[in-house]
Amino acid sequence: MTRPKPEDDEYWNSSKFSAFTFDDEDDEFTKMKESKRAVNSMLVDDDDDDDDVEKVSWSGEPIGSKPNFTHSFLLLQYTLAYAPELRKPKSECKDYMSDWSPEETVRRMRKGKVFSLERFRSLQEKLLLLDEAVSENDGNVITAVLIYLKKSLSKEILFRELMLREIALRHYVHYLKEMGEQKLLVELMKALGRTDDMALMQYKEHLNIKDEGQRRDFLKNCLSLPFSQDDAIHVQDHYTLLERQIIIEANDKRGDAEIFKKFPRKASILNMPIITTLYYSCFYHYGESDVSTLTISEKQYILTALGARAKLKSWFDVDSLFNTKNWLGYTKKRSPIGFHRVVDILQKNNAPVQVLQEYMNLIDDPELKLSLAQKYKCHDIVIDTYRDLKDRQQLIVYRGKVERGSKEDKKIEELLCNMQIRWKN
Repeated sequence: MTRPKPEDDEYWNSSKFSAFTFDDEDDEFTKMKESKRAVNSMLVDDDDDDDDVEKVSWSGEPIGSKPNFTHSFLLLQYTLAYAPELRKPKSECKDYMSDWSPEETVRRMRKGKVFSLERFRSLQEKLLLLDEAVSENDGNVITAVLIYLKKSLSKEILFRELMLREIALRHYVHYLKEMGEQKLLVELMKALGRTDDMALMQYKEHLNIKDEGQRRDFLKNCLSLPFSQDDAIHVQDHYTLLERQIIIEANDKRGDAEIFKKFPRKASILNMPIITTLYYSCFYHYGESDVSTLTISEKQYILTALGARAKLKSWFDVDSLFNTKNWLGYTKKRSPIGFHRVVDILQKNNAPVQVLQEYMNLIDDPELKLSLAQKYKCHDIVIDTYRDLKDRQQLIVYRGKVERGSKEDKKIEELLCNMQIRWKN
């Protein structure tokens, strides 16, 4: 929805509005890196809102939905062609192609009056015009002048002069981004010596490639670009992930395996986030594919694999996730996520009481163990915990919560009658 347009003078002179700055991170790429850290989607196209500064394009449209950048400049051209002054007799109209200064030209542009930029022909005149537009802090006028300079100067000269004019450079970068002039933007970043930005902008082009095979090949070529160390790792992960997804999709889309008949796929795996891909692999291909090439923490792997195997009621596989051997060859269970979280995940997947109790007994904190045992009605754990605490009164109270004559009821009765237990109450 287009906002009502205020008067240009008040609108663009307000410090509330700002153009593109190099401090702004690339939205898609930054979000992708955040999503990897937050175990979220890799490819999200979302803007980072600034609570203090409303980001507005040079045409006055909110940045986010692609603004119509040609609107204001076309309006200026319309004014040039049809302004009332042009309908006046020559004797009453000052020759608009004559000796207007940069100050007068910018003033007329801001007021929507007839003007001409073509009369500024020398490099010095063009730069004076640009500097005057910048000094007036008018986004419409700055970008209109930049469009004229883009048409009338070589890119080498334009880049050189913009390097000396930070504000104009910001507007030009923002204009190129919004107009989708990616090639020229990459050349500008290279000229500025911003090789990281240049590499990221080239990498971003993968979003425009629909065919997954072509996108994979494009990402492979991106691996040689001069990324920062962290970004290079991320791009490598992206390429590796898509390459794996293409192989998986080719094998699974027919759905011939028995597991696909029992649990049909809901969607293609192509272009899914890394955690979604891991869950898919653990659900449909557990033990078949190597996930060591994916950059995933041990906690992320355990949580994802546990959820997938518990969903399938594969309790043997669940055990294998936590079984470790010490140097003497003895097997013990170890969890990087805490056994209380393991119990919660198992319970959500309707694990049998015996399975729940096995992992509940591995919780070190007795109060936490007791709380979960009561919550999930693991009676044996509750009874044994009260016995270990020598809390006769709580055992009597709990006896009222189990079924009369059940094995739990009989177990409590035997403990209460055991004269060898030295109860504390």
